[in-house]
Amino acid sequence: MALPKVLRGLSLPAVGAPLFLISNPDLVIAQCTAGIVGAFPALNARPRGELENWLKAITEALDRHNQAHPDTPAAPYAVNQIVHKTNPRLMHDLDVCVKYRVPILITSLGARVEVNEAAHSYGGMTLHDVIDNRFARKAIEKGADGLIAVAAGAGGHAGAISPFALIQEIRAWFHGPLLLSGAISTGGAVLAARAMGADLAYIGSAFIATHEARAPERYKQMIVESGAGDIVYTSYFTGVLGNYLKASIAAAGLDPETLPHGGVSKMDFAGGGSKPKSWKDIWGAGQGVGGVGDIVSAAERIAKLRREYDAARARLGLVDMEKRE
Repeated sequence: MALPKVLRGLSLPAVGAPLFLISNPDLVIAQCTAGIVGAFPALNARPRGELENWLKAITEALDRHNQAHPDTPAAPYAVNQIVHKTNPRLMHDLDVCVKYRVPILITSLGARVEVNEAAHSYGGMTLHDVIDNRFARKAIEKGADGLIAVAAGAGGHAGAISPFALIQEIRAWFHGPLLLSGAISTGGAVLAARAMGADLAYIGSAFIATHEARAPERYKQMIVESGAGDIVYTSYFTGVLGNYLKASIAAAGLDPETLPHGGVSKMDFAGGGSKPKSWKDIWGAGQGVGGVGDIVSAAERIAKLRREYDAARARLGLVDMEKRE
């Protein structure tokens, strides 16, 4: 099945994952103008009235880019909606997204029919985060257009299933847009994601170490200095299993090796996010951090990923898949 028009024509088959507290208009605009889908969580815009300002700034910047570069228009952008009962902003934020006709809505921590219907009312599409095949089926039954398979190794809230197994099971019945999240930080990994059946790679941690990202400089440097062995998978901080930088846990005075289990009662988006203090002090990242060797602009990161992607295809003697499609 061909990808919907909104996801075609990217400079690299990838989406910049929405990074909680980190993604902002500058990063999204840089990603989109470099040719990949840029995204941010609606809850990053605080207070809630700021969301309209962000959407206005992004829309106007992309319009200016398209007028100046008609032959290389910007990629579309996406807004991540946390569909969880403790997020009191959901319907307000959804109304603002409908007003600005946000091209893509990414939903997480729950699937709701009304969110999908709202996007479809103006021709938008929805992608839903899933960690297993059961949740994938539920999301499609409730009207999601596509799926983001959040496999083992992904940053932030992540599943525990191998990407090979997860993509295989979903592709056995679902033929729509399918993205893969989990330790993707090189162009070769982007190609591997496509080879196993995903349409696009979903890349998060690599964009934390960019100039545009709204992250502390120490956080960015920790991404550069870390490898897969420096990632801890725990539910302690939010009640949902996720991957975090071991060094940030130790810096907070905790023992990364002896963290207790965290119950779902820890999750609370009423204040704008799940335990904001934990997220500020304890930094999330995926197992692909070993592929991030420096702090650069988002455009430079995307250009490097594209070079690596092309090199990987050349090594395998592949024809230009994008032209064939």
